[in-house]
Amino acid sequence: MTNLSLLSAFPRALKSFLCFSPVLFIAAFTFQDSPPKPDESRFTPIVVADNLDEPMVFEVLKDGSVYIIERKGALKKYNPVTKSTSLIANIPVNTKYTSAEGLAREAEEGLMGFTMDPNYDKNHWIYLYYAHPTEKKHILSRWEIKDEQLVESSKKDVIEVETQREVCCHTGGGMTWDKAGNLYLTVGNNTGNQRAAQTDERPGRASWDDQGHAGNTNDLRGKILKIHPEPNGTYTIPEGNLYPKGTAKTRPEIYSMGHRNPWRIAVDSKTGYLYWGEVGPDASEDSEIGPRGYDELNQARKPGNFGWPWFVGDNQAFPVFDYATNKPLAKKDPNHPVNESPNNTGLKELFPNAPNFIYYPYGISEKFPLVGSGSRSATGGPIYHRADFKAPTRPWPAYYENKWIAADFSRGWIMAITMAENGDYQSMERVMPNYHPVQPIDIKFGPSGDLYVLEYGSNWFRKSENSRLVRIEYNGGNRKPIVVAAIDKKGGTVPFKAKLSAAGTKDFDGDALKYSWKITGAGSAPKTFNTESPEVTFDKPGVYTASLTVTDAKGASNSQALKIVAGNEPPKVAVNLDGNKTFFFAGKPIPYSIDVTDKEDGSLADGKIKADQVAVSIDYTSEGFDYAEVIQSQRSVDASTQFAVAQVLIGKSDCKVCHQPNTKSVGPSFADISNKYKGKPGVTEMLVKKVLEGGSGVWGEVAMAAHPALPVADAEVIVKYILNSTDKTLATLPVKGEYTPTIPAKDNGKGSVLIRAAFTDRAVSGNKAIPAQTSEEMIVLRSPELNAAEANIVKGAELKALGTAGLGFSVMPFANSFLAFNEIDLSGIEKLELNAVAQNREGAVGGTIEIRLDSPTGTLVGEQKVELAPEVDMQKLMAELENQNKNLKPGEAPKTPPRRPTRAPVSISIQPTKGKHDIYFVFKNAGATAIQPLLTFSKIKFIQ
Repeated sequence: MTNLSLLSAFPRALKSFLCFSPVLFIAAFTFQDSPPKPDESRFTPIVVADNLDEPMVFEVLKDGSVYIIERKGALKKYNPVTKSTSLIANIPVNTKYTSAEGLAREAEEGLMGFTMDPNYDKNHWIYLYYAHPTEKKHILSRWEIKDEQLVESSKKDVIEVETQREVCCHTGGGMTWDKAGNLYLTVGNNTGNQRAAQTDERPGRASWDDQGHAGNTNDLRGKILKIHPEPNGTYTIPEGNLYPKGTAKTRPEIYSMGHRNPWRIAVDSKTGYLYWGEVGPDASEDSEIGPRGYDELNQARKPGNFGWPWFVGDNQAFPVFDYATNKPLAKKDPNHPVNESPNNTGLKELFPNAPNFIYYPYGISEKFPLVGSGSRSATGGPIYHRADFKAPTRPWPAYYENKWIAADFSRGWIMAITMAENGDYQSMERVMPNYHPVQPIDIKFGPSGDLYVLEYGSNWFRKSENSRLVRIEYNGGNRKPIVVAAIDKKGGTVPFKAKLSAAGTKDFDGDALKYSWKITGAGSAPKTFNTESPEVTFDKPGVYTASLTVTDAKGASNSQALKIVAGNEPPKVAVNLDGNKTFFFAGKPIPYSIDVTDKEDGSLADGKIKADQVAVSIDYTSEGFDYAEVIQSQRSVDASTQFAVAQVLIGKSDCKVCHQPNTKSVGPSFADISNKYKGKPGVTEMLVKKVLEGGSGVWGEVAMAAHPALPVADAEVIVKYILNSTDKTLATLPVKGEYTPTIPAKDNGKGSVLIRAAFTDRAVSGNKAIPAQTSEEMIVLRSPELNAAEANIVKGAELKALGTAGLGFSVMPFANSFLAFNEIDLSGIEKLELNAVAQNREGAVGGTIEIRLDSPTGTLVGEQKVELAPEVDMQKLMAELENQNKNLKPGEAPKTPPRRPTRAPVSISIQPTKGKHDIYFVFKNAGATAIQPLLTFSKIKFIQ
C-alpha cells in the first residue's frame, strides 16, 4: 500500500510489544551567527481536514486548497473557504493479492502516488500512480482537472511498472520534481518478505527473489526513476540517470537502484541532492543469515546503487541464502557486487554501493541515538529553503534553513536534520517534541510556508477516526497573552466581597503585562481595577459582568469575562462517597450520599429542601467523553434534569437533525419513541442496536442513519434519556444509595463513572433582577487502568505516540527517571499491574520499579524488579511454519503464523494506604548507561 510496508509492519508490532524510543538530550554547538532556535510555543498544529479513509499523499495549492488521495482510490479536495472536503473522483484500483492459501488479502496496493505538474496553474495536470484494477501492473497516468472534476478523456498513461500479485509487499509511490521539470518516482521492490533478504532462486519462486527486482538493472521495481514528462503524455529520458539510454540489459529510467521500499522523496532545490525514507527488513538481531534490519533516511548526490538485497545500513552484508539446501552462502563485495541470480534479466556486474546517510535498527542506535528504538518506518520529508516560497504568509524561521525535515511513520517523530556545507550529516533534533502525529505518511511545505503533515491514523487497511491533515503554522511575531480569569465567589447576599484573580495568565514572549478589570451591571456605575487580583465589594443586588483584559508591551491584548449574581447566595452541594474516590470497579457497588444547603432555602437535612428538588445522576460514559462539558452546559440547560450527560451527547450528535423532543421532524419525536417503546422487555438493547446500525420501515420511508462510530455506552445513555423523555419531572436518583457500575457490551471498559448532583435555588422573591443560582458537584471515577502517557509529571522518560492500532502511547524510562499521577486514592488498592517488559531488541536492560508517595523520594509502598525478557526467534518460527506447510496432507488446512507469546504483567504489591496522594513511579538501574532504556510499558492497572 505505502512505501512503508504496512503488512510487514504488523509483525514488527508483534515483535515489539511497546516500541517507542527515547529522545535524549544532546548538547549542540551554537555559533554566534546562527539564528536562535524558536520556542515550540510559536508553532500551532491546526487540523485542516479529518474524517479521511486511508490517506496517502497530498498537495497544497496557492489558495490553500488541498488535494488528498486515499488508498482505495478516492481523490478529494479540501476547500479552505467552506472548510469542507469533497470527493473529486474515484479511481478504480486493486488493493489485494492472492495468498498461497488462495485467500484475497490486503496488499498495500491501491492509489499510491500523486503529484501536480509544475505548471499546474496553466495546464491543470495531475499525475496519479496506482495499481491497475485487473492487470498486474502499476501505472503512472496524467489527467486534467477542470471544474473540480477529472477530465476522463484527458487521461494519458505515462509509464507502467510490471508487478506480481502472489505476495505482498512494497509499492513506492513517492513523487517529486526538480528545477528542470524532471519527475522522480519511487518504486517498491514488490517482493515477498521472507527471512532477512529475499534471494530465493528456486524455480517458481521469482516473486521471492529480489535479485530479479531491486537488484535487476532491467526491472523498474526497487528503484527511483527519473523521467521528463512531455506535453503529449509520453516521457523522455533526461541526462544523468544511472545507465545511458541504449545500454543493453538496463532500463534508462533508473536513477538509483538497490532499494527495498523507498518512500517519500524530495529534491534539495539548492544542491539538487535527492532525499528519501527507506523501510528496511525486520530482523532484530544479527544472525548467520544476515545483519539485523535497518531503516534508512537516505541522500543521493548522484545516481547510484544502494545495495539491496545484498546490503543494508552501512554496507552490512546479507549472504545469498540457498533455499534448496537451507544454508547461507557467500556474501557479496560492496565494491563489486555481482548479480548471478537466474531471475536476473539485467547486467551481472553492478556499480559499487553508494553510501547510506542515516540508518537505524529496532534497538538503540549508538550513532544516531535521537531516532530512538522500537518499531520503525522511515518516511522522509522536505528540505527547507526560504527561497523556495514566493511571498509566503508564514515562512518557517531561518533556524531551519537548509535542514531536512524528515518523519518516521511508526515512531511518530519529526526530525530536523542538519547537513554540513558539503552535504555530510552533521546533527539532528526533534521538531515540536510535544506534537505526536499518528503515523505521518506524507509531509511537505505548502506555498504559504506552513508545514503540512498527513496522518494516516492508527487503523491499517481501514478508516481511522484519527486520520487527518494537519497544518503547522509558525508565528514569528508577537503572541497574544493567554488570559485566565477566576473569582472565589460567583455570588452571595449583599453586601459581599469577592476576590478576582488573573492567576494562570501568561505571555509566551515574556512581555510585561497590564491588567484591566471592568465590572458592569444594570443600574450601577462601572468599576475598573488595574491590578492583577483586585477585591470587589458588591452592595447592590443584580447581575454583574467582570471582564479581564490583558495587554502586553507591544499592544496585543486578549480578554475573558465572568458572571456574578449579587443578592442570592449560591447553594452548596456535596457528593459523598464511601470507598475509593479515584476509581470505579465494574460489578462493585459505590455507596453515595448527597448534601445540599442553601442560605435562603434551607437544606436536605432539615427537610426544607426536598429530595426530588435535587438532580442526581450517575452515568457510565465511554472513553474520551469530555465530562467538563456537562458542567459548562448546565449554565444554560435545565439543571434539574437527571440526564445532563445525555443532553450533552445529543447536543454534539446529529440527533436533532431528524428528531425533536415533542414534535415530529424528519423522524419521530423523542416523546413518540418513548410512548411506543417504554417499558417493553429488551427495548434498551434493541434501540441501542438501531442507533448504531440504522434502520427503516418503522416510522415511515425515511431510513435512520447508522452511527457505527458512536460508542455503545454513549448510545445507551441517549436511549435511556429518550425512553424517559415523557416523564414530566425526569425524576432524579435517590439522594442516598448505591450504584453498581456495569460495562456495556462491546465497550472497552476504559470510560468513567460520573456521579453528579445539582440544585437550583429559588429566585429572590420580589426582585426579578436577581435570578436563581445553580450549584453542582460532580465526581468522576475513572477506570482503574491508566495510560502511562497520561502521567501528570514525566522526568527522564520518553513518551511517544504509538501508530500501531490499539496501543495508544508508550513510555520508555531510563535510569533514575520517574513519572507521577496527581491525587490518586489508594484506599482498598492491593496491587498494581504494569504491562512492562524489557526487551533486548529495544536496547532495554531491565531495572527496578518503585512506587512512592508524594515525591520521587517519598514513602516506598511497593517495588518490583523487571528482568530482561528472553527473545523469541520469530524468523525461526516462521521458517518452521513454512517447512510444515510444505508437507501438508491433502485437505489439511495450512498453519497460520504464530503469535508472540503473551507476557504476564508485572505485579507490584502495595502497602495499605488511605487517602489521595501523588503516586510516583521511579525507575532504577545503577548499571545502565544514559542512553539505555530500562523497559517499556503503556498501561497501569489498579487492583482491589
